[in-house]
Amino acid sequence: MKFNLEDLTVYFPYERMYPEQYTYMLELKHSLDAKGHCLLEMPTGTGKTVTLLSLITSYQLQHPEVGKLVYCTRTVPEMEKVLEEMQNLIRFRKEELGVDVPILALGLSSRKNMCIHEVVKEEGSRESVDARCRKLTASWVRERAVDNPQDFELCSFYEQYEQKGAEAILPPGVYTLEDLKNFGEEKGWCPYFLARHMISYANVIVYNYQYMLDPKVSQLVSKELERECVVVFDEAHNIDNVCIEALSVNLRQQTLDNASRSITRLRTKIDEAKATDAQRLADEYRRLVTGLAQQGAIPRGEEWLSNPALPRDILEEAVPGNIRRAEHFMAFLRRFVEHLKDRLNVQQFESENPTSFLDKLKDACQIDSKSLRFCYDRLQSLMKTLEIIDTDDYYGLQLVADFGTLVGTYARGFAIIIEPYDERLPSVPDPVIQLCCLDSSLAVRPVFEKFQSVVITSGTLSPIDLYPKILNFHPVVIQSLNMSLVRDCICPVILTKGADQMPVSSAFEMRNDPGVVRNYGKLLVDLSAVVPDGIVCFFVSYLYMDKIVSQWNDMGILRDIMQNKLVFIETQDVVETTLALDNYRRACDCGRGAIFFSVARGKVAEGIDFDRHYGRCVVMFGVPYQ
Repeated sequence: MKFNLEDLTVYFPYERMYPEQYTYMLELKHSLDAKGHCLLEMPTGTGKTVTLLSLITSYQLQHPEVGKLVYCTRTVPEMEKVLEEMQNLIRFRKEELGVDVPILALGLSSRKNMCIHEVVKEEGSRESVDARCRKLTASWVRERAVDNPQDFELCSFYEQYEQKGAEAILPPGVYTLEDLKNFGEEKGWCPYFLARHMISYANVIVYNYQYMLDPKVSQLVSKELERECVVVFDEAHNIDNVCIEALSVNLRQQTLDNASRSITRLRTKIDEAKATDAQRLADEYRRLVTGLAQQGAIPRGEEWLSNPALPRDILEEAVPGNIRRAEHFMAFLRRFVEHLKDRLNVQQFESENPTSFLDKLKDACQIDSKSLRFCYDRLQSLMKTLEIIDTDDYYGLQLVADFGTLVGTYARGFAIIIEPYDERLPSVPDPVIQLCCLDSSLAVRPVFEKFQSVVITSGTLSPIDLYPKILNFHPVVIQSLNMSLVRDCICPVILTKGADQMPVSSAFEMRNDPGVVRNYGKLLVDLSAVVPDGIVCFFVSYLYMDKIVSQWNDMGILRDIMQNKLVFIETQDVVETTLALDNYRRACDCGRGAIFFSVARGKVAEGIDFDRHYGRCVVMFGVPYQ
């Protein structure tokens, strides 16, 4: 479909569109015309993604001064879905209408999702993949491999990509993560670094929220994006939580023990460096006297994460004298870690603000806030000077440096909370000290200030007037649209009583009642016996789902359900959940039938389509309130 919207030619890849899609485009265009931010709510299932892509790419076509479209999603399946819609749109523009304007659209994800090296991609966690990649691509490893190639292993994909230099480019097109990996294997180039390089030339970029909101990542990936870019946060009903998590740090006893071991290892490496190459440490000291940032000593390339504080809050000056020498910095970190360990020895819940925490830290260890502010950058500089590549072994120490930098930088908008145990297992000591960000507007403020048009959209933003307050911005358009149903295709049922006529509810005072749990289970047993193919169940939280499933297992209800259908469960581990989803679909495809237990507002609830036989019935155990 090709039509005019207030003098804008819009290319829409389907024959028909919903009235709400037309209104959505109209409001979005008004926001782009005004060069301001907007807040748009349109129900899930009404084609929000293709509506956004159609309007913004058509706007780019008619207004070349508009920059890139930066589309932020929460999950990889959502990212793939956006890129598939983009492929359909470009194909429609080219084949149906003869509009053949070269466009480059690509997705960017972590090394774990993009690596094609046979050994590295088999590593378990994201951190271990990152660390293994650095071992093969670090500049000093590559320099030494020139003289002693037999002693150092390099990544052939990265080497071939580097050899091509400026010639390593992607031709115009739309590239999903799988397309990038296939292209990389065909050319022999690393798809991760190729995608990072091509961001500067792309018209449409699709990546995770963290690449825009988390200061550690955004300063590496999104720093060079121009002001004229249009930034879209899709499924943004949880954006405040993402902002808070980006500036929050949790430290447990195991983390601090790992940090202590890391300090000991670093101290050993410092002594070795003094004995074999003291000039390296002397050069670093001179750089620190004049200031890290001015000398370019803080790594800005692909090898390291950036400072956890927001860009405007980073001190661009010389590092304090008490942590310039490597051995003094190690003593500083050891005192800080020991103080954190002492603070973990609590018997009851404690909460305080950063100012109070810093006062106690100064009294106990003579550590001031200014030294803490340089903690992360100083550690990065030292690890680069010592040429450390197995960074996953130092993960605990990096978290401590994160904690120190943030608590030394921000006096307001944060709280330090110390808990002696996990509320789920009060009898098991598991102390944790949390630096909690309380103001979600802190992380998103640089985005609103840098880009002229930011679109926050989701299927559920109610109450929509709340978001400008919690994110502290002023949208030029706020609109909530309703869904138009042309036929009765849904049969909603609200259940208030079980088969024994006893009330059922997920309200806090009733949710653990054995009678309620049993009635919920019997409902699912009955449904699994009569509903074909797939049933999707949503619980209000992971904690509630864990409790219910455990009690159903004790009551024998899970056994009864599995006589009718297989059961798969969403977990907080992305790999496990992806595997469970794949097997759920296979069970539905082969006719065995399956039930998928998920969490409302979780990863599966956003971006995963349970269409056709994958979702014959949906059961909501309670109503999720934010």
